[in-house]
Amino acid sequence: MNKNPLYKQVPYFIAEISANHCGNLSLAKKLIRCAKIYGANAVKLQTYSPDTMTIKSKKKYFQIKKGLWKGHSLWDLYDKAQTPLAWHKELFELAKKIGITIFSTPFDESAVEFLEKLNCPMYKVASFEMTDLPLIKKIALTKKPMIISTGMADLKEIDLTFKTAKKFGAKDITLLYCVSNYPSKIKDFNLNNIGILKKKFKCKVGFSDHSLDDNVALAAIASGAEVIEKHIGLDKQTKGLDIKFSLKGRQIKQFIKKINLTYKLLGKSYFYRNPSESASKIFRRSIFAVKDINKGEYFTKQNIKRIRPGYGLEPKYYDSLIGKKSKKSISKGEPIKKLK
Repeated sequence: MNKNPLYKQVPYFIAEISANHCGNLSLAKKLIRCAKIYGANAVKLQTYSPDTMTIKSKKKYFQIKKGLWKGHSLWDLYDKAQTPLAWHKELFELAKKIGITIFSTPFDESAVEFLEKLNCPMYKVASFEMTDLPLIKKIALTKKPMIISTGMADLKEIDLTFKTAKKFGAKDITLLYCVSNYPSKIKDFNLNNIGILKKKFKCKVGFSDHSLDDNVALAAIASGAEVIEKHIGLDKQTKGLDIKFSLKGRQIKQFIKKINLTYKLLGKSYFYRNPSESASKIFRRSIFAVKDINKGEYFTKQNIKRIRPGYGLEPKYYDSLIGKKSKKSISKGEPIKKLK
């Protein structure tokens, strides 16, 4: 079984090309190079043809009535958005040549069979196909790592898909919390879902981001996401069915820098203090003489005080010190040390 490249680096950034190639093979290649240049860990395609997605029909069921793609029929949208099967081998070869992982989302069983011939290293399941259990079974039988987007799904649906994948041989499953609105609005998110998915399924959990705000992905990292998927375009690209919610060119590098920093700030999984902080302990409060104290004189609230800096006994000893005799003379402004 192929080792999952997701485990080589966290956070792992997947650059989704989707339909931003605009039906142009040259642009698709540029997007792969762009992903590599700006630091993506992997680049992802979508593998389908219109007839594996829907049927060509003018009936109302097949018309998109609202949202980013309003006015398209499903057939026309997928015909326009598809990454032609004839391109795949060339795109896989390019990615291998320049040293970036490439994989795809198969939308039906025939796409899995097609991708297997290209030695696709892992598979992504789209949110809209997450409940297609025959497809889940087909992918699981490859024994390769699976990434499953969970947009729109409730926990019962996710549980059934997860168990189906496990039953048919998937041992390495990553769930992606996803909001299937395009673009997604801030009010759409409930990032606590990431922790809930981790706790329930005990697997790697990531985030598929369709928002227009980098802060959502940063918050997702802080919530436990270890994989981030985001659509990409080229610098200044304005055309593309998904370009509105895509990172463009140099934005990819800045985005990756931000998610890496956020992950780094999370630190260790146990309570930890960096040794560099120890030097600041000197500015804690400690017990000092605020009047001259003679040998044998009692410590009182008038002659000792808890003040900064931290050269004397810790404040926790203050109450037990009151009423005891000083075993030596101590001048005003001197710290009270441990009495022998």
